[in-house]
Amino acid sequence: MSAPLLQVIGDPVLHSKSPLLHGAMLAALGLDIPYTPQVVPRGGLPGYLAWAKARPVLGFNATMPHKEDLIPLMDQLDEDAARIGAVNTVCLRDGRFIGYNTDGQGCLAALEQAGLWPRAQVMVLGAGGAAKAVALTLAAAGAEQVFVCNRTLDRAHALAQADPGSRIVPADFSPATLERLGAGAGLVVNATNLGMAGCGQFDDLSFLDALGRDAGVFDLVYHPAETELLAQARRRGLPACNGLPMLVHQAVLALERFLDRPLDRASLAQAAAAALERAGG
Repeated sequence: MSAPLLQVIGDPVLHSKSPLLHGAMLAALGLDIPYTPQVVPRGGLPGYLAWAKARPVLGFNATMPHKEDLIPLMDQLDEDAARIGAVNTVCLRDGRFIGYNTDGQGCLAALEQAGLWPRAQVMVLGAGGAAKAVALTLAAAGAEQVFVCNRTLDRAHALAQADPGSRIVPADFSPATLERLGAGAGLVVNATNLGMAGCGQFDDLSFLDALGRDAGVFDLVYHPAETELLAQARRRGLPACNGLPMLVHQAVLALERFLDRPLDRASLAQAAAAALERAGG
């Protein structure tokens, strides 16, 4: 039987910083467990899960496009994953796949670290798995209104229906809507893949002009580290942050799930952040 390993799956995924982060944290804990990236295209999850059981894989993180598709394939879901409807961390225990979601709490920790939280009104761009985690978490954490802006309005409506507090408001992605909602937003979160290396770009960033001087811009994209959204926000003097701090914090929470025990989150976050700095991340 092969030694167990940890992985991150997605498509694209070879750019992922997760192996670097988890490698640093595992080393800090004195554990020799490999953590590797694995390209799994859309539709390839059943085959990958069968391979993971045979390998065996101790657990894996999931990124685009798999977070929502994993839900029906899990044997068990934790409360956050079930509420959000997306999985970013999977543990294999006794032949059963258990799905978790650490994105929301990782995002909240990153926003607090960057001084971008709390905020009364939030504008979330996108309605996919990461957007669900962010919107539902920030609504539960005290935001008065979270506007979810998406090109497919039905997906924004579906996301809003998952909020028991009715604080999430669906909206379209038109420049006029983004400008109107941006005028009252204290925080804008990009939860789309726009700006990511190899993906499309925003057609129009003029909505940034409508933001208040203290409004923050948080881009979940971290490759490249400086997206056009962040560059334009900083040119306007707005506080801005990329997705690396969120990646660090959600990785610490994921490692707790993998190892099935509480960890010193602060020291592991420092170890992961230091690894990123050394790598020029």
